[in-house]
Order: sequence, then C-alpha cells, then structure tokens
Amino acid sequence: MALLIYGLDSQIGTAQRWRDSVAEQLPGLEVRIFPEVGNPTEIRYLAFMHPDFDEIPPLPNLRAMFSRSAGVEAFVDHPKMPQVPLGKIEPAGGDPMMTEYVIMHVLRLHREMPLYQAAQARGEWLRRPIVRPEARRVGFLGFGLMAKAPALVLHALGFPVSAWVRNPRAAAEVPVFHGPDQLEPFLRQTDIAVCLLPLTRETEGILCAANFAAMPRGAMVINIGRGRHVVEADLIAALDSGQLAHAALDALHPEPLPPDNPLWSHPKVTVMPHVARRPTVRQLVAEMAANIRSVEAGGGLLQEIDRATGY
Repeated sequence: MALLIYGLDSQIGTAQRWRDSVAEQLPGLEVRIFPEVGNPTEIRYLAFMHPDFDEIPPLPNLRAMFSRSAGVEAFVDHPKMPQVPLGKIEPAGGDPMMTEYVIMHVLRLHREMPLYQAAQARGEWLRRPIVRPEARRVGFLGFGLMAKAPALVLHALGFPVSAWVRNPRAAAEVPVFHGPDQLEPFLRQTDIAVCLLPLTRETEGILCAANFAAMPRGAMVINIGRGRHVVEADLIAALDSGQLAHAALDALHPEPLPPDNPLWSHPKVTVMPHVARRPTVRQLVAEMAANIRSVEAGGGLLQEIDRATGY
C-alpha cells in the first residue's frame, strides 16, 4: 500500500519531511514522490497540489485523493481525473492561522488603522470617533470550517456577526442567510464583509458593483477566498466613490499581481500576497492519516468534496 505525493514536496516541505511524517503517523504506508510512481497498482492514495492528470498514470487501485488546493475548480472537470472520493486536507475545527488572520484584518479595519497610517505619513495628529464593536456588523460570505472559528471569536468580542451561504442549513451559532434572494438583505446589514467562499460558477464575481451598492455606505471588504470573486474595476469604482471605505485583499487574480496593477497603489486597498496560512507537513499528514484510517476501516472521507458543487 502506497501514498503518491504530487506537487506538495515543492510547495510545502521537502520529500524527506513528508516521508518522515508519514512514517511517524502511518507506519507501514509507503510514500512515493512523483514522478517516482513505481508500480501504479500499489498506489492506494494520492495527495496533490495543482495536479496535472495528463502526467499522472492510471492508478487502478486508488481508493481516495486529497487536495491541498484552496479550490478545485482548476482540475475537477479534467477528463483523466480518477473517479474516486476526493477530500480536503483541513483541520476539523478550522485553522488557527486563518482565524488569527481574519481577526487581524477585521480589527484593523474596525479600528480604522489604514486612516491612521496615512495620517502618520502626512505627519497629521488624526483623532477619529471610536466605533464600538456592537455597532460594527461583520458578515461572512461562506460559513465553512475556515469561517466559523473566526466568526465565533468576533462574536465573543461583541461584534454582531452573521453569514451568507448558498443553500439552507441547520441553525448555527450566528444568523445565517442563504440563497440568492437573501444575499441583498445580508449585505444591507453588513459593515465589514469577509469573503471565504469557494470559487464556483455562482460565486465568481460576487464582489461586484451591485453587491457593493447593497452594503451601507462606507462599508469595507476583506477577500480571503479567491481572486476571481472580485470584479476589480467595480471594486476600484466603489472605493473611489466612497461607497466602500477600504478593501483588504489576500487572494487576487492573477497571482502574483502584476507590478502595474492599480490595486498596488490605491490608497484604500491593502494587498497581501496570499499569506493567510501555511500549514505544516505534520498538520497535513495528520489530517490525511485520519481520513486514511477511516477509509481503511470501511468508512468514508471526513471532508469529502462534492464534485458537482465544487466544494
């Protein structure tokens, strides 16, 4: 029984680190690093980052795959993608790095730090009215594993927190809006919008002129989802008009952002080079190990991706 690693050794950790961590947590599971596939019939699991299924040979005994990619839209429709369960490699309770990153950006915008930084550059002693947390409404676009933990921390800090998702779901710890008809009501009561949606046909371009206009004037946007969630021209227009006060962007399109892109120099934009979180090899192997044990015991993947919806 073997695990084939594709792309992860160049993105996260070294080949030896992967081998050592798997040997520690899943003794008896052989690790092979692409392109050293060996006998394809021995490969039972495949873990990857940005896979090219034209390169990967047929794996007739494959039981499951694990994707480290933030989204699966780039490869989920590939005709040579194996037809076995596909799972996320995510901590069940969310990633603490993502939680601290979201909270950092929300608090930075809530306390108007970009304005104070600009005032410092001018040598201006700027004093602004301080808005209490209970008067700053935070809304999460998407309420999956990565969103729920920071949402609950912000709720505990006194912020009114809500979320919007595509489909109805059971009662949650915060008010949850759902579906296209409830997107505008959700945005109307959101002062800081945090996008952590997957990228699908329905969510591409969701941060657009119409949705910015639905938000209260002076609202702010944080995008930690995917770059193509944002319609760049609409964002710049909303910032220039004052409809939006600031945007913090961790995911952009394309990446890296070209040097001449206007977002770099816009005074109301914070550009971050996609650095929200960096899981360790040990963390990723721990999640894969839990999934592999489940499959080997006759169960399923703990966080299986629905290929039809893309998440």
